[in-house]
Amino acid sequence: METTAVGQYLRELRQRVRLSLREVEQKVGVSNSYLSQVETGQRRPGTNVLKRLAPLYGVSVRDLLELAGHLVETPAGVPPEDEEVERAYQFVLSDPRFRFGTRPRGEMDTESKRFIVQMYETLTGKRLLDG
Repeated sequence: METTAVGQYLRELRQRVRLSLREVEQKVGVSNSYLSQVETGQRRPGTNVLKRLAPLYGVSVRDLLELAGHLVETPAGVPPEDEEVERAYQFVLSDPRFRFGTRPRGEMDTESKRFIVQMYETLTGKRLLDG
């Protein structure tokens, strides 16, 4: 699901339980500015945030994770953490700021991709991996 659509859905859920962003912040420990960015489609909600919001909003964690694109069918035998690294790595490659200079070519193992993602996280301040 598109980031904007996930955000709109989360806003609708919050409004159904009649809570302000500040009240949600107090109950789940996620900043209201981050929640606002999620609801307006500026940020994709992380798995930990969705796990905190689901019980408060009265919905299943699995449903929120699926809607946000965190639960995807993976080929048999591929560990979920490898799938997370691949998703984050593809995000890094799609960032226009990363399009200059030398780009990786050919197959890379998961640990090499994880290293690139971690360097990207360090340089940009964005969190792409949950752990």
